[in-house]
Amino acid sequence: MVAQAPHGPKPILHTTNYRTPPCCSFLQNGYTADMAIGRVISAQALSEAEETFNVSLRPKSLDECIGQQNVREKLSIAIAAAKKRGEPLEHMLFYGPPGLGKTTLTNVVAHERGARIRSSSGPALVKAGDVMGLLTNINVGDVLFIDEIHRLSTPVEEFIYPAMEDVRVDFTVDSGLHAKTINFPLKRFTLIGATTRAGLLSAPLRSRFGMLYHLDFYTTGELTEILSRSAQLLKLVCEEGTPERIAARSRGTPRVANRLLKRVRDYAQVKGSGTLSIEIVDNALKMEQIDALGLDELDRSFLRALATVYNGGPAGIEALAATLGEERDTLEDVVEPYLLQIGFVRRTKRGREITRQACEHLGLEQQKR
Repeated sequence: MVAQAPHGPKPILHTTNYRTPPCCSFLQNGYTADMAIGRVISAQALSEAEETFNVSLRPKSLDECIGQQNVREKLSIAIAAAKKRGEPLEHMLFYGPPGLGKTTLTNVVAHERGARIRSSSGPALVKAGDVMGLLTNINVGDVLFIDEIHRLSTPVEEFIYPAMEDVRVDFTVDSGLHAKTINFPLKRFTLIGATTRAGLLSAPLRSRFGMLYHLDFYTTGELTEILSRSAQLLKLVCEEGTPERIAARSRGTPRVANRLLKRVRDYAQVKGSGTLSIEIVDNALKMEQIDALGLDELDRSFLRALATVYNGGPAGIEALAATLGEERDTLEDVVEPYLLQIGFVRRTKRGREITRQACEHLGLEQQKR
């Protein structure tokens, strides 16, 4: 005879209190994954709270920001005026090439207003319910940041129109004969969008932003200041002239400048004494295949293909992408902006053309057309 379990409620299994793994707690507190892993594997993780490789290089306030003087002045006036009126900021759009500080300025604006920020991206918001979850958790004055906002789908874009203008949304539940539209009021918030391709934004969406700011490339002097500040935060010893040398090869972009600084730091710690000297910088950047103007191997391949395969141009971007085996978006968003800025490439109605300066830099003979 088989014994049966007694009737009644099932016993409750008591478990020990679950503790969040260290890496998860770091992520919850705003650290990056790399920072969390670095602290977990360190033997002195709890005592060394200011490890140099975990220091955030992003500024926290407008006073700490370097460059984009015109944009910073406009932002400071808008923030001061909003504080006096006790109102949230208008919706704003940051646009420009990648790596110029759109996300950084968004966090600075939220910090200056003392507001909470909720972030997402255009490709992540697929349906109206995704946006509804974000909007219903927003308090008065909070910032909703949408990166790559030009990639929003049409239904989502049309869904947020009344949220931006009338501070409400019309949410449809069920479908068919049982469909019902609920008018859901929201709290006044600030939507900040960032995009690298402002031309792809629809006119209705662009017109709903009260403030539009274009971010330009940085000068070598501004990048030198940024690198000096980053080196101080990373506790690096730099010889005179080394920040300027890295800044000159940073393509006018702070993200590239800080990335090169970290690669030079690694090289100095392995191949040298840890101090950044002119020789260390030159050798490290040579290993990274970065030349004196900041061109990498992809930039030089682009120019060589235009000069040799297409006899200097004009050549279409699709043909160049097929020749190099790269995506068209990569060439348009990563390679071309800097080459156009320094005058190495011309855009014409018939396609791209190489300039005499580019041929001289690469040691190529310019084809006569």
